[in-house]
Amino acid sequence: MISVLQRVRQARVEIAGEVVGRIDAGLLALVCAEQGDGEAQADRLLAKMLKLRIFSDEAGKMNRSLQDVGGGLLIVSQFTLAADTRGGNRPGFSQAAAPAEGERLYDYFVAQARAAHPVVATGRFAADMQVHLINDGPVTIPLRIGP
Repeated sequence: MISVLQRVRQARVEIAGEVVGRIDAGLLALVCAEQGDGEAQADRLLAKMLKLRIFSDEAGKMNRSLQDVGGGLLIVSQFTLAADTRGGNRPGFSQAAAPAEGERLYDYFVAQARAAHPVVATGRFAADMQVHLINDGPVTIPLRIGP
């Protein structure tokens, strides 16, 4: 699975003008399942995401995790993270999981996140979403957990 994490002061997802997910300070996680991914990759990605020390401690060093600071987690599905841009100018998405499997893994990931962390919000799988955020830092971290 692939994720791009953005440390945010706040973030929200809108669909057709309606806010469907919102957090204050925490992480915005764009998430994509690739072919061959399963629940094991989703579990490993979530564990890494929750424990990654990218929040500042009292000395201003990135030494605290999302769990340490009690921040929110906004999870947004984004199959375009699997884009292959090596040939030509039009990205290919053949490495992304099939839509049904991508949705199943996204739903599994969200359920596991809600069981492990107190503040979880989401977008909507395969929806046309507008994501609004204030990136804190800016801090943007790519993660990839393979089979």
